[in-house]
Amino acid sequence: MSDEHITVLLNEAVEALITDPKGVYVDGTFGRGGHSRLVLGSLAPEGRLIGIDKDPVAIAEAEQLAAEDARFSIVHGSFAGLREFMGERDLDGKLDGILVDLGVSSPQLDVAERGFSFLNDGPLDMRMDTTRGMSAAQWVNSAEEAEIARVLKVYGEERFAKRMARAVVAEREQAPIERTLRLANIIKEANPAWEKGKHPATRAFQAIRIEVNNELGDLEAFLDQALEVLKPGGRLVAISFHSLEDRIVKRFIRGHEKGLDLPQGLPVMDSELNKRLKSIGKAVKAKGDEVSANVRSRSAIMRIAEKLK
Repeated sequence: MSDEHITVLLNEAVEALITDPKGVYVDGTFGRGGHSRLVLGSLAPEGRLIGIDKDPVAIAEAEQLAAEDARFSIVHGSFAGLREFMGERDLDGKLDGILVDLGVSSPQLDVAERGFSFLNDGPLDMRMDTTRGMSAAQWVNSAEEAEIARVLKVYGEERFAKRMARAVVAEREQAPIERTLRLANIIKEANPAWEKGKHPATRAFQAIRIEVNNELGDLEAFLDQALEVLKPGGRLVAISFHSLEDRIVKRFIRGHEKGLDLPQGLPVMDSELNKRLKSIGKAVKAKGDEVSANVRSRSAIMRIAEKLK
């Protein structure tokens, strides 16, 4: 498989993000720089873009871009540290826009050594930041059976989570599970109902990846901080790739669009509800030609919101 990464909803995301070409923007998931390069191409000479990424391979690519374009700089870390990073740069409450693409990049998925793939054998790692944290192998070999089942059910929406967890625990007692294909085979054999066109370990691998990288916890922390670091009129653009992420983004935007949750009938003016966001347009999905060119774009959903105050 190619390790070339095709950026999803590229033009739509950048068009939604940039309201002022002279402004300051954040690409919270630099990845392989697809969105960042188009943002820079749309900014005026005085515009600025700050990239953030967990992945050391992405950081190396971003540093090359920073050397080529003085308007760009990169931070190694999770977007869950957004407010701290912006505070260090005196940008708290001053950003014109923030973009996050919550998908895993193709090189992460396709390079066997990263341990994300159930198709290619490699060390069972799955960390987006390989410099810190617990690997998937460490988690799979140490987590309680009930915890494995919970993660597979909640994060993978896996119907057979308990069966799979039982199988993982039984197999690790024979020998530690350290390779992706071994785990994929354990899951596959424990899955009694294979979905057409989908590898039987797909949901389980997604769930373990989310757990190892604290993806949903980081997303919730990021959204709260994004609201504070944006200036009034600043845009939040979020591209999700599965229902759990999209639900979090959707609820966040809706909650701040509605404002304070007060009992019905209270004599409160609309201006007193502390509404802080407004949705911009409807959720955007990849069109047919993009899906044909890049099958991974079929599940992408982009939501756009603007800060009111």
